[in-house]
Amino acid sequence: MEDLGPVAWPPEPIRTERLVLRAPEARDRAAFVELLASRAVHTYLGGPRPRAGLERELPAVPERWPGSFVVDLDGSMIGQLLLRRAPEHHRPAAAGKADLGYLFLPQAWGFGYAAEACAAALGWLAGALPGEPVVLTTQTANARSMRLAAKLGFTEVERFEAWGAEQWLGRWSPVTSSG
Repeated sequence: MEDLGPVAWPPEPIRTERLVLRAPEARDRAAFVELLASRAVHTYLGGPRPRAGLERELPAVPERWPGSFVVDLDGSMIGQLLLRRAPEHHRPAAAGKADLGYLFLPQAWGFGYAAEACAAALGWLAGALPGEPVVLTTQTANARSMRLAAKLGFTEVERFEAWGAEQWLGRWSPVTSSG
């Protein structure tokens, strides 16, 4: 994965009605460990990483690379959004396009935070890189993620088999999206 190109990073924090999207900070380390070690979070992502390894390997200040947003609610990290370009994506329809990914702690599920944060990130990207399409891949078995993709205005490009499960690839375009 590569960065988003000519985008200044990190941008100013992006504020929504309830959330702040910002660069990772040292205070987020414990939440990153929890997020990456959570069995529930990684049900459709190949499984969690071992907590002991994360505690040893994760730097004091989580990496601040272009495209990585912490989703902050009332001063605490509840999730992470990723916007990265995949020049050699395994699906030709996604190669070279910005790719949206997201992980939220289970206690943040069901409140609309993912939709709010993703919509804000897509809006930011549409302003930073006008006309840039965005792709999203999820397992079709991940009903929550499929609903979120539809709510955000992603349209199906294709379904394919990978990692032992059916995957869904969708595309969002700021020109045709209503949200």
